[in-house]
Amino acid sequence: MVENRMSEEHVVDRATEAFVAQRNLLFTVAYEMLGSAVDAEDVLQETWLRWVEVDLDQVRDQRAYLVRITTRQALNRLRTMSRRKESYVGPWLPEPLLTTPDVAQDVELAESVSMAVMLVLETLSPTERAVFVLREVFDVGYDEIAAAVDRTPAAVRQIAHRARRHVDARRPRTVVSQRQTREAVDSFVRALKGGDLQELLDVLAPDVVYMGDGGGVKHAALRPIAGAGKVARLLAGGLGRNTIPITFGPTMVNGSPALALHLDGELDSIVAVHVEAGRITGLYVVRNPEKLSRIASETPLALR
Repeated sequence: MVENRMSEEHVVDRATEAFVAQRNLLFTVAYEMLGSAVDAEDVLQETWLRWVEVDLDQVRDQRAYLVRITTRQALNRLRTMSRRKESYVGPWLPEPLLTTPDVAQDVELAESVSMAVMLVLETLSPTERAVFVLREVFDVGYDEIAAAVDRTPAAVRQIAHRARRHVDARRPRTVVSQRQTREAVDSFVRALKGGDLQELLDVLAPDVVYMGDGGGVKHAALRPIAGAGKVARLLAGGLGRNTIPITFGPTMVNGSPALALHLDGELDSIVAVHVEAGRITGLYVVRNPEKLSRIASETPLALR
């Protein structure tokens, strides 16, 4: 009896060690598929429950097996989330993550979790998103992906090609350095604080797009707003009407410089930006309190 219990504990210890070793990778896979840290954590919990039931002696590649379980659970969750998003009030933005400095230093990882790219992934079907993320971001082989999404390797190749073409047509045209992004963000903050409409117009690209996510809980624009003039007037007007003290603090969100906006000392919004040619082309403002829980502490991410 004691021997059986010790054997079971040994199996759990081996499973735990393997799972912990891959946890950051598995979270990143789930997050890039879902755009939600809360749902990604739920997927990891479901992955763990299935993992401890696996006979580890029969597993040749623990990383691949764990990625397969995570992908399947994320696909199930993604289909459920699609129904939730249909009734969501206003634009749905990915949940912002306060990321560690090493994420920003890894150009490939930082780009893959950037708000701009995550929004492009939202335009893919669940299976296309899973295939794209596994192949293009994590360089998983076609056979492994096929096992994860229950398709043939040939079908996966076709899906990957279609998803890649779709994303390439919509993803940001250039990757900008952290320094260039920080300089644009600093100019943006100076323009906001000065309340000068022309200064705002100077830092915003002519085709800039503003998206606000309040989730029906906080006030936010119900549709994306495009064009430097419209966005500048929206920002200048909003700040001009606000009588509560506002502070703008620099932060690092999804591997890129961003802003944490506080009203009267309380976190109100995270403002993620996308910059091209020194000017801001995308402003993504997350105000929904349910999406701001991962800003209190850094979230480690990994590609491998």
